[in-house]
Amino acid sequence: QVQLVESGGGLVQAGGSLRLSCAASGRTFSSWSMGWFRQAPGKEREFVAAINWSGGRTYYADSVKGRFTISRDNAKNTVYLQMNGLKPEDTDVYYCVADVGYRGSYYQFWSYWGQGTQVTVSS
Repeated sequence: QVQLVESGGGLVQAGGSLRLSCAASGRTFSSWSMGWFRQAPGKEREFVAAINWSGGRTYYADSVKGRFTISRDNAKNTVYLQMNGLKPEDTDVYYCVADVGYRGSYYQFWSYWGQGTQVTVSS
């Protein structure tokens, strides 16, 4: 079983930065792929980024490429999402996800989810 707890969300002006963190429980964290999705009210969850177990492979949605960076620290059981150049359209609840392997950009395929953290970007 894996438990995920996100932190780092908040209110920021357009053009600003935030760093989200996701702390994972479980001794096998270093063998899991991790990722981030986001969701606005009334919309489906949208893939943001993912990273494989070693950190050697990363995946990004086109909408965040060049602005967001996903990374992980297996010693701390934590995955990060550094978000730069934030835009009002990045306003969403951001969810951390985990699974034994990379599950792609379809939210239905990821097994474990955190509770989410709100990110609000003002114009």
